Amino acid sequence: MIDRESTFANPSIVKLLQTQFIPVAIDQAYQRRQKDNEGRFYQKIANQSPRKVGRGTTQGLFTADASGRLLGFTNNRGADRVLGMMKSSLQKHRPVKVAAIAKGTPDARYNPKPPTGGLVVRVTSKVLGGYEKTDNEYRRIFQASLGRDNLWIRAAEHTALAKGELPKSLLRRIARFHLVDNTRGEPPMWDNNEIKKLEGVLRKGQLRATVHLRTANNDRGYEAQLFGRIETKNGKVTRLDLVAKGTFWGEGRYTRNAPKGRFPLAVAFTLADGKDAADSIPPQGSRGWVQGYLK
Repeated sequence: MIDRESTFANPSIVKLLQTQFIPVAIDQAYQRRQKDNEGRFYQKIANQSPRKVGRGTTQGLFTADASGRLLGFTNNRGADRVLGMMKSSLQKHRPVKVAAIAKGTPDARYNPKPPTGGLVVRVTSKVLGGYEKTDNEYRRIFQASLGRDNLWIRAAEHTALAKGELPKSLLRRIARFHLVDNTRGEPPMWDNNEIKKLEGVLRKGQLRATVHLRTANNDRGYEAQLFGRIETKNGKVTRLDLVAKGTFWGEGRYTRNAPKGRFPLAVAFTLADGKDAADSIPPQGSRGWVQGYLK
């Protein structure tokens, strides 16, 4: 979401992506580990860059030709740097004829699918205030950014919701993996013992819940109220809209520069319609641990 306000807000970059490149967005934490044709193609490209597989993250922006030859790389969000890399890549490009990559059998460990009979819910987070004013453009973009994730609901939980019941497993999953400040980067999730209060009820389609989350040394926490509405038809959930709003404090290793002290954070949940390609992206908290996430 941050890149939309920086790199991909530049009209020259957008035009080149639309006319001269085939854009592909991936989760490199998966692709750099996948033992399948897709993973091997990505790993071939990454290994020609400074971000080689096996040396930590391969995060960045890559350009390559159809054969997998690296044409350019940068891990900088600056529009000028990215645009320069793209133009340089086009100058290096020489059309080549290559055989199509066989799809093969995907590595199931890194291709999780939403639960059959379950639900996918879009999750959006926003810091509502507390930041100090800044003249730094990138700091400003981080301060205004949204967090985006997906919540997966199991089939049994879907059935319970349709009956007017609120599964404890679902409420706990929401608290642990989705009531986080992911607006500036990848957040730490909450451990079970960091849930200090978790109470909720669903009556006549109205959901109300109270959540208190706090680390052992109190350097990070969130105290929030959840309010929402759930509608059903023929035993299926047709509407799910929730909002969590409360006071957050602290930051994680990859979510630095949070507002000082306590600040307002809101997290919104709405039922996905399956029309957005992003609806199929696994939840952040399920990375490498899908069964644990769905527990």
